Amino acid sequence: MRLVSGSAMQLSISPTDFKIIRQTPLLGGLSDAALRNIISDSMISEVSRGQTIFTQGDNAEAFFVVLEGWIKLFRLTSSGTEAVIGIFTRGQNFAEAAAFTGGVYPVSGEAVTDSRLLRISARRLFDRIQQSPEIGLAMLASTSQHLHLLVRQIEALKAHTGAQRIAEFLLELAKESQGRCIVDLPYDKALIAARLGMKPESLSRAFNRLVEYGVSIVQKQAIIEDVDRLRDFAERERAEIMRRGDD
Repeated sequence: MRLVSGSAMQLSISPTDFKIIRQTPLLGGLSDAALRNIISDSMISEVSRGQTIFTQGDNAEAFFVVLEGWIKLFRLTSSGTEAVIGIFTRGQNFAEAAAFTGGVYPVSGEAVTDSRLLRISARRLFDRIQQSPEIGLAMLASTSQHLHLLVRQIEALKAHTGAQRIAEFLLELAKESQGRCIVDLPYDKALIAARLGMKPESLSRAFNRLVEYGVSIVQKQAIIEDVDRLRDFAERERAEIMRRGDD
């Protein structure tokens, strides 16, 4: 397996890292004790922008949690072009489906930015579930809740305007709940468009619309002058869409 090497280290979990891991859809339903049991011998890897994490067809021996940065999963089409399957950032897990089935990765994984990843061995996780079946039940419940949330998000996304999608995307990434905030973005804006289900040209128009609400793009950062103002815009857009639906 072409897993990142050289920068992997034995886990020295910080309170901030633990909080991020706790946010993941897969592990969020576990107790602190069960979660620490699962990640006790996991590894943290620091990967550079453009570095391969795993390659399509590799044995799926582990899954990952993003602690910092952005990761893309993609497949190469028959024509050699890259089809982006998913984009993942802090507090999200990926590659768990392939790891749990014991097969191969159906996609390739690559760091879009310099990133930190938690690598969790699927075999060690299975051992812990056999020892404590309640861990598996908690993970199943957490994943089920997340799937229901995704379904609702997909349904809502179809009705959202481009500007509203970006506003909510930025609010999700904002570290501040009010005032001025700077959000780090993936270097390639086409990846943001893929994640939001938009064409790159539609993304540019939507960003232009948000200028009047205090959002500006400087290189690979989005500068939000007032988080509350942007949140108000997203809520007004949502209310307007719901009103139209009722007409």
